[in-house]
Amino acid sequence: MVRFIEENTKTVEKETGNKSNNDVTTAKKKVLQDLVINHGGGLINSWVDSMRACSPTHLKSLLKQNSWLTEHPSALDMFEDILHLSEGKQIVMFLDYDGTLSPIVDDPDRAFMSKKMRRTVRKLANCFPTAIVSGRCREKVYNFVKLTELYYAGSHGMDIKGPEQGSKYEEDSKSLLCQPATEFLPMIDEVYQKLVQKTKLTPGAQVENNKFCVSVHFRRVNENNWSDLANQVRSVMKDYPKLRLTQGRKVLEVRPIIKWDKGKALEFLLESLGYANCTDVFPLYIGDDRTDEDAFKILRERRQGLGILVSKFPKETNASYSLQEPDEVMDFLQRLVEWKQLRSGA
Repeated sequence: MVRFIEENTKTVEKETGNKSNNDVTTAKKKVLQDLVINHGGGLINSWVDSMRACSPTHLKSLLKQNSWLTEHPSALDMFEDILHLSEGKQIVMFLDYDGTLSPIVDDPDRAFMSKKMRRTVRKLANCFPTAIVSGRCREKVYNFVKLTELYYAGSHGMDIKGPEQGSKYEEDSKSLLCQPATEFLPMIDEVYQKLVQKTKLTPGAQVENNKFCVSVHFRRVNENNWSDLANQVRSVMKDYPKLRLTQGRKVLEVRPIIKWDKGKALEFLLESLGYANCTDVFPLYIGDDRTDEDAFKILRERRQGLGILVSKFPKETNASYSLQEPDEVMDFLQRLVEWKQLRSGA
């Protein structure tokens, strides 16, 4: 487990060493997939364009809904096919939280999951190893979900902890803890405080400290003010070459510039469960955000398991199947539970 972290986690010190600021910027450009942090004149316009692209109401996909669904059919419609693919293998469940188990809401502090969804996830965890993988702080996600039998991976997988009450799938899951970005905590706190002050000038902006990352929510910000918000974020970020900026659904994410994401978290958890090099495991990852693509991509590369994107709109994705909203996610999970219970004679 320690070896896994050492091989897949490269801190900025290791990546940039004693290089010049220009070399640091070059290294950052290679790591960033969503937004590049530099001093180019057209940067803010690119940020705003990217912010629009991540907003469902602004999606201008060249693919029509029907043709997109041909490539990414409903996981509910294809449920029997998915079961066939998983035949003889151990299913391991990975679930995003916001937009997957709970609806997307204007106030991120009120992203509550329904009681019915919580009951469904509890039953799911009794049938399969189950992890919540979120950009939120791990403690916040736990407070939303309130289930002790789950694995929780917060801060985009940079804070992973095993079930509080232990797990039948892992002998020592209670001691499982992975925090590959601990050294960045003081810097993250500092950036959080600065962003809170800077973004006060933008009505509707909300800055959230997710421990190992900072989220700048712009869901309630008027689109005319997005450029101002991007400028405010940039004015803070330019002084922190060891941090990078990525983007999700109406949120800008400030993270340590290390090679760790939801895909790495998925691999870490599979290894922790003893499935690192197994062919008889079938990971199922369900998520709605751009950051979940890191996990979908890993599953495609491993040619093992599959990803399910939660979206009402056509999007470019590495997921194999789709669901439209959290209610459909709940229906899919319930069907998995019922299938497992029938097979187990429960």
